[in-house]
Amino acid sequence: MTTPLDRPRYDRTTLRPGIVHFGVGGFHRAHQAAVLDELMNMGLAHDWAVCGVGVLPGDARMRDVLTAQDHRYTLLLKYPDGTRRAREIAAIVDYRYAPDAPDAVIELLADPGVRLVSLTVTEGGYYINPTTGDFDDSDPLVRHDRQPGAVPRTAFGLIVAGLVRRRARGVPPFTVLSCDNIPGNGDVTRRMMAAFASGIDPELGRWIAGAVAFPNSMVDRITPVTTDADREQITAEFGVADAWPVVAEPFLQWVIEDDFPLGRPPLERAAGVRLVDDVEPYEQMKLRLLNCSHQGLCYFGHLLGYRYAHEAAQDPLIVDLLARYMREEATPTLHAVPGVDLPAYQETLLGRFANPYIRDTIARLCADSSDRISNWLVPVIRDQLAADRTIRRSAAIVASWARYATGLDEQGRPIDVVDRRRDSVMATRRPPARTRSPS
Repeated sequence: MTTPLDRPRYDRTTLRPGIVHFGVGGFHRAHQAAVLDELMNMGLAHDWAVCGVGVLPGDARMRDVLTAQDHRYTLLLKYPDGTRRAREIAAIVDYRYAPDAPDAVIELLADPGVRLVSLTVTEGGYYINPTTGDFDDSDPLVRHDRQPGAVPRTAFGLIVAGLVRRRARGVPPFTVLSCDNIPGNGDVTRRMMAAFASGIDPELGRWIAGAVAFPNSMVDRITPVTTDADREQITAEFGVADAWPVVAEPFLQWVIEDDFPLGRPPLERAAGVRLVDDVEPYEQMKLRLLNCSHQGLCYFGHLLGYRYAHEAAQDPLIVDLLARYMREEATPTLHAVPGVDLPAYQETLLGRFANPYIRDTIARLCADSSDRISNWLVPVIRDQLAADRTIRRSAAIVASWARYATGLDEQGRPIDVVDRRRDSVMATRRPPARTRSPS
């Protein structure tokens, strides 16, 4: 069942950019931008429109698509009962591809009207050493950006350059809001960005650590990769020719620490958004229940031959593994979460995973696994071991990842391991070559 296409009820000529967002992908467009669009439809937040920024070669396509569509796109929500609802989102009013004109991006960041810079750059975009948790300065682009007079090529380099220019002009620093799945993402962003800046000038690093606000946040909405079938469905059912729509489940959650010195949109007015003093209980709940369960689902699912999350989420063995992991290993490590019934939340998760219309791919959930295992599941294991409690299911998930990372499934078919540490992970996890027994 479909409903008519929902179009913006606000005049876009009244919008002014107040947010610069790095990493405009499917998740940002299904989550943060959709929340802002909802507020704008209520007559609010018209001075908090988004200007997106891309820094990676692959971001050039987003530039081209959004520019051709006046920065509008379609969000298609797919409900478990088969209902489909489409909205035109118009909260993004501009997009800059930084390699085209990096100084223009820095000048944008220095604009006093920009009061918030947000990020969805994945775990790898924060340059965290997975062993020490410190800043990893080995990336060639980081080293480039720290050279005197360098033209920034990274999100961190551009953001720091924008802060430097604001400080020189007497403009207060914008707030930096991470929307990535990293425990304590605001605290981590502060440490990593200050460490990055300290490699340019130690005093600059200290200033960023002390003067810039980095609120923690937790985000949640399952957003699969857009397919050609999604484009065709949107055209057929809603009469919209959209080169890059985004598909998502109806569920949305966004919990944010209320620390915005230059102001913020009235986010608490939007459905699913909560402003709090402490995000950690909600963040730990989501990372350890949802994200870790996704890890338990995807590697076993791939090895068993499933290619979509809903297929694996309907396998009784996988469902039992996830339910026991959440109940017996993840939940004991959590603090009380205000306003949340944890058993009911776990049941909701299993239902969300099994939504057959989302068609979230196993491959998407398996990507960047070395970052995700270390950031999400290892803390559960450590807490359980410290309390002398079971890690049986957690260990099974780690084992499934190690088996997956060999690059061959149970039928001997190759697995395309997508990971920024692919070579080192596969070399570590590859089983030893078999040798002939002596006769």
